[in-house]
Amino acid sequence: MKGCPLACTWCHNPESIEPRSHVEWKGVLCIGCGICGTVCPQHGITFDEDGVHTADFCNACGTCTRECPTQALELKGINYTVDDLYKVVIKDRAFWGKDGGVTVSGGEATLQWQDVLALFKKCKEDGVHTALDTCGFNQREVFEALLPYTDIFLYDLKLFDDEEHIKYTNQSNKLIFENFEWLAGTDARIWVRTPIIPGATDTDENIKGLAGIVRDRVEKWELCAFNNLCQDKYDRLGKEWDFKGTGLMHKERMEELTQIAHENGSSVAVWSGATALTD
Repeated sequence: MKGCPLACTWCHNPESIEPRSHVEWKGVLCIGCGICGTVCPQHGITFDEDGVHTADFCNACGTCTRECPTQALELKGINYTVDDLYKVVIKDRAFWGKDGGVTVSGGEATLQWQDVLALFKKCKEDGVHTALDTCGFNQREVFEALLPYTDIFLYDLKLFDDEEHIKYTNQSNKLIFENFEWLAGTDARIWVRTPIIPGATDTDENIKGLAGIVRDRVEKWELCAFNNLCQDKYDRLGKEWDFKGTGLMHKERMEELTQIAHENGSSVAVWSGATALTD
């Protein structure tokens, strides 16, 4: 689901931040034929030494993406009805296995909560497991409506300190923590996930603070090691990434942070992700 109320400086899915559809250019596939500029009904495509650019007034009609002979242009954000989306996700059910199901993420999926609710209702009618990936930044009523149809919540808690949270995400964490407290008091299954970002969320103090909130009230608290695989996404969007060139976390540090979580009241903390092989 496109659209997100946060603006995390380390965001690994920058294509999902804006709610509207947009066109991305993949330079490695482009042959410079210029067909896209010729067929654009808005006359909104330009070229220079840096590649293909779409104008701000681009309405993402998709004409250029359909006509591009090498698929160097891709439309990000496709409109579906709930019924049509369900047909898309359910067609691979045979490959899920007994533990598979549907996970809705974003962006922030709860910004389109009515559609998520309708989709999850269809899933439950067919016995399909549902999971909601959320940053927790929405009104309580939204989560109350989704709770009966959500088998598990994948709930992000990023930073304990509110000033730091505002600095790195452009939003306060107060609503996020309030919703977590409410959700943890229900019978919901919850997996908390914290991205471990070098120089931002990877401090002892942050993990200590979050451990005091998470404790053992959830099934699992996953400390997700930073990765830099999204750099190409920023390049395609023509945006700078604050963490360009940042290296991976080290295994020893991830183990230290996990131990800190254990020592501060959360025995369910584990870590995941690739780590640096050398210093």
